[in-house]
Amino acid sequence: MAEIVVAARAPAPVGRWGAAPPQELLERLKDYGQEGAFALWDELAPEERDFLVRDIESLDLARIDRIVRCSLRSQGFPVPAVEPVPESIVSTVEDRIPEDKQRWWKRGLKAISEGKLAVVLLAGGQGTRLGSSDPKGCFSIGLPSGKSLFQLQAERIFCIQKLAAQSTDGNTAQIHWYIMTSPFTDEATRKFFESRRYFGLEPNQVHFFQQGTLPCVSADGRFIMETPNKVARAPDGNGGVYAALKSQRLLDDMAGRGVKYVDCYGVDNVLVRVADPTFLGYFIDKGVSAAAKVVRKAYPQEKVGVFVQRGRGGPLSVVEYSEMDAAMTTEINQTTGRLRYCWSNVCLHMFTLDFLNQVTNSLEKDSIYHLAEKKIPSIHGYTTGLKLEQFIFDVFTYSPSTALFEILREEEFAPVKNANGATYDTPDSARLMLLRLHSRWVVAAGGFLTHSVPLYMTGVEVSPLCSYMGENLETVCRGRTFHAPSEIAF
Repeated sequence: MAEIVVAARAPAPVGRWGAAPPQELLERLKDYGQEGAFALWDELAPEERDFLVRDIESLDLARIDRIVRCSLRSQGFPVPAVEPVPESIVSTVEDRIPEDKQRWWKRGLKAISEGKLAVVLLAGGQGTRLGSSDPKGCFSIGLPSGKSLFQLQAERIFCIQKLAAQSTDGNTAQIHWYIMTSPFTDEATRKFFESRRYFGLEPNQVHFFQQGTLPCVSADGRFIMETPNKVARAPDGNGGVYAALKSQRLLDDMAGRGVKYVDCYGVDNVLVRVADPTFLGYFIDKGVSAAAKVVRKAYPQEKVGVFVQRGRGGPLSVVEYSEMDAAMTTEINQTTGRLRYCWSNVCLHMFTLDFLNQVTNSLEKDSIYHLAEKKIPSIHGYTTGLKLEQFIFDVFTYSPSTALFEILREEEFAPVKNANGATYDTPDSARLMLLRLHSRWVVAAGGFLTHSVPLYMTGVEVSPLCSYMGENLETVCRGRTFHAPSEIAF
């Protein structure tokens, strides 16, 4: 039942609601075993009672009860046996030929020019682990340009729109960018974009929406009270994007704009190729409902989730590192020489809009969320309880057809998760990965670099407004010398 504390203060004035909670609301809570939320009613001041009533009324109690019951019950289900991902559904780097890549690039640009691609960004997190209370997308990793993660990604969208226009008759549709925030980041994110004029994009092509929250519960499913008049809540995980897109009618908005495909990614990857035409063209070519970019595990004990197949011939899903035993992490495929379970999930996904419409209904019907045991702020200070979350990769088990597309870490995956001083995934490590990649672009285009510190510690930055993935740099770079660190923009 809900947390109870006996407060040593005089009974509060009766106020608007009288001596007892609203009877109808109390009965509804009793129907779901949550009447403990009113346990401290007698101790609340009138304005506190008003707040508590509004807080409870804002909850979809029937939905929450279904989610809590289904999620708690699912913990007793046996875990299906898993198999390695079949090699036939993975496009590996070494297997691609230039003709395929060129065909996919052109096909993707054509679809983009026709307005068939939308982009969804998962940006609900704060930069707390980076030492910032701002939305993580506002964070600058210290590039020569000083650009934030949001700006880098917005400029890549702008660049792809330009390339799509050049590949057709000069006319191209906008890429609509749907940015998922959270209650903690929404206002700051909107102001950040507004104050910077949407980084060159049109305001009407950028859409903000909030992910949902769910009550935190005890092990037996009762609400935990953050204060005597407020239910403790937490965001519903990055997989909450599906329910949010559906409930806020954004999938309908996409359909009304002629969108057929949806690119979905997380904000904290400095090298993300937003709206990648090659990946989109590959996705269309395969005719699947879902696809994911993957990287090979760097070493057996790397703490990343990997794609697996649920039983022989079953759907793909993601197994977290903590769920893998020693044999799974080290077993070698004798044919390829790779780890049998080697394809790491890096939150770079592509879906058909039709599939998203179907899977949002399936997820809501099943109502199974992951349960994370956490210290929850409560009227006792902190209480051990459960947060209910869905993950972005949960939908793959519902996909009738999925394809995986291997990418190289050094070209497309530089996460920013930890503060400088940590051993991996820091702003410094991500900045160096970008500078080294862009330096290789410049040298490949015929340019030269000078530097006052060792080159492995620095490099040049190429503005996304100039080049998306190293193309079109020869005119500017050939025969010229650039001093690192610096930004190349034209």
